[in-house]
Amino acid sequence: MASNKRKVMLPHTMGQQGIDIIKAREDIETVIYPATISQRDLLPLLADCAGIALSGTPYRQTEMDASPAMQVVARIGVGYDAVEVPALTARGVPLMVAGTANSTSVAEQAFHLMMALAKKNAAMNSLVRDGRWHERHGALPMELSGKTVLIVGFGRIGTRSARRCVGFDMTVLIYDPYVDAQTIRDAGCEPVSDLNAALPRADFVSIHCPKNPETIGLFDADRLGRMKRGAFIVNTARGGIIDEPALHAALTSGHIAGAGLDVFAEEPTPLDNPLLKLDTVIASPHMAGVTVEAVAAMAATTARNILSVLDGQPNQDNVINKEVLRGR
Repeated sequence: MASNKRKVMLPHTMGQQGIDIIKAREDIETVIYPATISQRDLLPLLADCAGIALSGTPYRQTEMDASPAMQVVARIGVGYDAVEVPALTARGVPLMVAGTANSTSVAEQAFHLMMALAKKNAAMNSLVRDGRWHERHGALPMELSGKTVLIVGFGRIGTRSARRCVGFDMTVLIYDPYVDAQTIRDAGCEPVSDLNAALPRADFVSIHCPKNPETIGLFDADRLGRMKRGAFIVNTARGGIIDEPALHAALTSGHIAGAGLDVFAEEPTPLDNPLLKLDTVIASPHMAGVTVEAVAAMAATTARNILSVLDGQPNQDNVINKEVLRGR
């Protein structure tokens, strides 16, 4: 006898809080799948799937074509560059993201990377461990207070990053052509409309914009060259927004003093990535938004996002392709 339950697929890496929310529903069949599943193995599972949560698994036209019963696709996070949104929109399927669930974690990591670069944490740690205390005055750390930071993107994460910088008495410039200037001023920051003109003013640049055709290669050799000599750049958004060969050239020439990178153009980034050979680079493995608190919050939010659509009451704040909501 056929089951009337709707099938929802969740990756094995999803926080238990979210899995429990879905499993508590008697009208849902919960299927746990490997987060690293191949496309060949995934496609047959999609045939009768009503909802799916995605970790890093791509979901494009091929997956959409294999999902005739799909009602909702949800990212356990906020980035969705691995999802072909037009394919979902054409079928009227909402793409859901986790809203502000990991925004604080990413903002904290961005600020941490700025602090670690300014205070030369890696170098200072090495001096102690290597018994080179006598060299400690060779390259002094700096204060953040009084410095200028340029935040690119004033969304959920950029706004939180800005608050932390304001709290450390920094001058905060905001470049985001999609946010009203008065909203930026109300946050105690200075709006800038010309990115190229703002770059020479900044001691730090922190990237918080989405990855899309408009922002891929946004920081190329030309823009990196416009930065103030001795400035730092931090990217906790997406790899590919910074041109990595251009960044390597700017770091090795000394024009840029250091970079904090949580994301790379290719992930995992190859061990022979030239950036990893530089002492001026601090790296982390795309973990800015993955903390104990964020994992729990993202899992719960993702589960509720899926159920909101299946129950006919989509959480509109977390829908990316809002045009699919018309007529619902």
